[in-house]
Amino acid sequence: MKKILALLVFVTSIANAQFTIRGTMTPPDKGDWVILYKLEGAKQKFVQNSTIQFDTVSIGNRKQAIGRFELTLPADAKPGSYRVNYRERGGGFVDFLFNKENVEFVFNPQYPDQSVLFTKSIENKVYREYLEALSLTQRNVDSLQVAYIKSPSKDTKKKYKKAVESVENVQEIFEGKSKGMLAYNFIKSSKSFNPDNVLDDTKEYLNSVINNYFTNIDFKNQQLYNSSFFIDKVTDYVFYLNIAETQDLQQKLYKESIDKVMKHITEDKLRKEVAEYLITKFTAARNSEIVDGLFDKYYSKLPSSLQDAEFREDKLATLRASVGRTAPDFSWTEEGTAYKLSTINDANTYLLVFWSTGCPHCVDEVPALHTYMQKHKDVSVISFGIEMNDLDWKEFVKNLPYFHNAIGTHPENKFDNETVQKYNLTGTPTYFVLNKDKKIIAMPNNLEEVKNYFSNSKVAAE
Repeated sequence: MKKILALLVFVTSIANAQFTIRGTMTPPDKGDWVILYKLEGAKQKFVQNSTIQFDTVSIGNRKQAIGRFELTLPADAKPGSYRVNYRERGGGFVDFLFNKENVEFVFNPQYPDQSVLFTKSIENKVYREYLEALSLTQRNVDSLQVAYIKSPSKDTKKKYKKAVESVENVQEIFEGKSKGMLAYNFIKSSKSFNPDNVLDDTKEYLNSVINNYFTNIDFKNQQLYNSSFFIDKVTDYVFYLNIAETQDLQQKLYKESIDKVMKHITEDKLRKEVAEYLITKFTAARNSEIVDGLFDKYYSKLPSSLQDAEFREDKLATLRASVGRTAPDFSWTEEGTAYKLSTINDANTYLLVFWSTGCPHCVDEVPALHTYMQKHKDVSVISFGIEMNDLDWKEFVKNLPYFHNAIGTHPENKFDNETVQKYNLTGTPTYFVLNKDKKIIAMPNNLEEVKNYFSNSKVAAE
C-alpha cells in the first residue's frame, strides 16, 4: 500500500511539474507586460502573457531600477525557440531556446540581443558562449584579410592561417560541447566559411563571402525552421551584404540575392515563409518592382494550397502608389475649370505633394516648397490638401500661385478620403514625382530629398 501511495505521489508531482522563464530588465522598459510566444516558421504562436514587477536594487552605492517578470511552461511544453515580447513595436523581444529546463536571463531592453546574459539554462549559455567566441575569432580573420589586401605580407598570411584554425577550433569545441542538445542545430549551421589562404583583392574577398554565405546552413532542419534563424540569415544576406551605390544597381543586387536565397530553399513551406517575409519587407519600402518579381517568379509557383490570395491582394493594393506604377487617378476643379491627373498635359514632369493645414510640419514645409519650385517652372506641381473641410485650406492656397491646388475631404477622418486611400497615405507631407505619362518615378521622403532630386536629375537639368 505504501509503495502504491509513493508511486501516486511521484506520478502526481511529474504531472504537475512546470518550468519557469524569468527575465530581469535593467533598466526596465516603459511597458508593464510581456507576452511569451513559440516560434513556428516565420510566425509566432501565443503561449501566455504576464506583467512586469518593478523594483529598485542597490548596486554598490547606486540604486538601480529593474523590472522582473516570470512565465511558466507545463511539463509537456515542446522544446524549441521561444520569444518574450515586451514592446508592441520595434525590436522589443528576447529569443531563447527551451529544452525542458528553467531559463533565466538579464538584459537591457534598449538593445536586448547585444546585452542578454543567461544566468540559468545550459542550452542558452552554451549557444551564447559559442556566438561570442565565433564573433571574436571570425573578426580576427576578417581584419587580417583586410590588412593583407591593403598591404600583402608573408607575416599576415601566417597570422591569417592561424586565425582560421582558431575559428575551426571554436567550431569543433562547441559542436562537441552541444552534441545532443537543441543548441547543436544552431551551432552547426552557424559555422563560418573561410578560404584556406588569404585572397588577393577586395572583390574576390566579397564574392567569397557572398557565394559561400549559405554553405553550412541546413535549410531542411525543422528546429531551425521553427526559429528566427532562417529569416535572420536571409535578412542579412539580402539587405546588408548586397549594398550598391546607385538605385539601378541596388535593384539588380536585390534580384540576384533573392534568386540565390531561393536556390538554396527547396521545401515549399519554407519558400512560402521566406517569399512572404521578403514581399512584406519590400512592400513596406514601396519597392513594387521587387515585389512583382517575387510574386511572379516564386509565390505564384507555389502549390495553390500554400498561396494566400488575401495576402497578395493586400500587398498589391498597398503598392498601387509606388515607383513603377501609374499614379492613381483623381479629379479636381480650379476656378471653374475641371482637371484630371491622367489627362493634365502641361509639363513633362510633375510633383504631387499631399499635405494638410492641420499638420504643423506641412504649414512650414509647403510654402518653402513653393519658393524652391519657382526655380523649376518646367515641373508642374499638384498640391493636394487632405482636410476635414475646405475652410482653412482655401485661405492657405491663396499663397500658392502657380501650383495646381486640389483638395480631398472627409467629415470624420481626413485620411478616409477616397483619393487618400488610393495612395495608402499614413502621414503628411508625402511626395511623388511623376513623368509625363503619370508614372511614379520617385518618392522623396522630405523637402530636402525633393531638392536633391530636382537639383541632380537629368529631367530637372533639361
